[in-house]
Amino acid sequence: MNMSILLASNEPDFMIKGIFSYELFGHEVWITTTHVSVLIVMILLLVFSAVVNAKLKKTDPYGKPPMIVNIAEFIVEFVNNMAEGVMGNKAAKFFNYIATIAIFILISNISGLLGLRPPTADYGVTFPLGVLSFCLITFNKFKWQKPVGVLKGLCDPWPFWLPINLIGDFAVPISLSLRLFANILSGTVMMALYYGLLPVFVKVGIPSALHVYFDLFSGAIQTYVFCMLTMTYISDAIGEG
Repeated sequence: MNMSILLASNEPDFMIKGIFSYELFGHEVWITTTHVSVLIVMILLLVFSAVVNAKLKKTDPYGKPPMIVNIAEFIVEFVNNMAEGVMGNKAAKFFNYIATIAIFILISNISGLLGLRPPTADYGVTFPLGVLSFCLITFNKFKWQKPVGVLKGLCDPWPFWLPINLIGDFAVPISLSLRLFANILSGTVMMALYYGLLPVFVKVGIPSALHVYFDLFSGAIQTYVFCMLTMTYISDAIGEG
């Protein structure tokens, strides 16, 4: 296996690397560092969920819960408060989706701390996330506003604004995905350049401060922005329904 999945190296290395390939229906398909990173993130989340579920079943309702249960409760409460602050009483219907993408994006963003190339530094990961949010937004727009209301909104304020409004709607998944992708990729590039071009400073503690900013701080901010915009678009699609 190509160990270029690790961020640190002796030269700048921030490109996606092919690990191995196989033939599928006459086409060569590559398994890259992004696939491996996504798989590792998914395994971490599944293990965390399984452990929390097992601990919850064994926890005394009147006793002191384990630390991992407290962490899970904090995550649920934080995401729930964030969703209610934006969507009000409509948040409960979309909590599962918002919580899922929030946890996945956050762990993906900070996976650089584990030596992985963050999956969200690949547009092939962020674009599907944007498309999923766009599909949910569009579904609720037609559900609550009905086709007549959607058409009326596209023609607002004048009918000749229809093409411009359509472009604005279809720009939503591109905007969501590019914002997340560009910010995480820029942090990945900066860290790769640092490790590759300034190896003499790697052992003096400077990388720790850079990882705090590019992985933890920036990763958390971009997770919040993606989820906040998704909830705002959904709320606008529902309207007063």
